[in-house]
Amino acid sequence: MNPEEKLAELGLKLPPAPKPAGVYKPLIITGNLAYVSGHGPLRTDGTLMTGQVGTDIDLEGGRAAARQVGLTILATLKEQLGSLNRVQRVIKLLGMVYATSDFLEHPQVINGCSELFVDVFGPDKGVGTRSAVGMGSLPGKISVEIEGTFEIRS
Repeated sequence: MNPEEKLAELGLKLPPAPKPAGVYKPLIITGNLAYVSGHGPLRTDGTLMTGQVGTDIDLEGGRAAARQVGLTILATLKEQLGSLNRVQRVIKLLGMVYATSDFLEHPQVINGCSELFVDVFGPDKGVGTRSAVGMGSLPGKISVEIEGTFEIRS
């Protein structure tokens, strides 16, 4: 089953691919790698999931935000590549969590995105290398921001 069929099977709807909010490109391709700029948790209605993990939202709320970031990244990949079928595998994710200084479960938050990619691309192609870090703030008070590198087919 290809990634787009898998999304449909899971009943998942992609949000609109976000437009750049500054001087950058949402995705750059070099060779067979697609570098995706940092994305926030954009809902299908165009609003963002906000709030500090550990104060405004709990771990599960953070995981939900990370999953939504994953859907947002998929929307950009689909728009820029023409099809998610061009994604060969996840190479690297950098997950940033807007969290309190005593919150220590950043990797569990970013699992929300990583588990989505396993669901969509499979256990081999959906898992890459990863970093998960805490931040004192993120733009617009978004709960999670994630950037990624993907191997693609020509």
